Amino acid sequence: MGAKTLEVTDATFKAEVLESDKPVLVDFWAEWCGPCRMIAPAVEQVAEQFEGKASVAKMDVDDNPSVPNNFGIRGIPTLILFKNGQEQERIVGLTSRDAIAKVIEKYV
Repeated sequence: MGAKTLEVTDATFKAEVLESDKPVLVDFWAEWCGPCRMIAPAVEQVAEQFEGKASVAKMDVDDNPSVPNNFGIRGIPTLILFKNGQEQERIVGLTSRDAIAKVIEKYV
């Protein structure tokens, strides 16, 4: 995990994401996933950019199968922005830092 990203698990997802008073971007990823590793620096940069206004979390889908299954995660990386406990937007696959930032910008 990066310095500004929060690691969430099946056990902590509700408290850290759904009950957060700020928008939370969750990066669903896995260690073996090449595109996940490629997008990781952009996710970390966005976490720094929006520090204090939004949270950025990472969830390893191999270690935490319940939440990804509940949200229908079929491919990774998948980024989902949650606000007020609800999914607002979803990005599937490799994307740019700017595209990620634009999604968060709408909700802060």
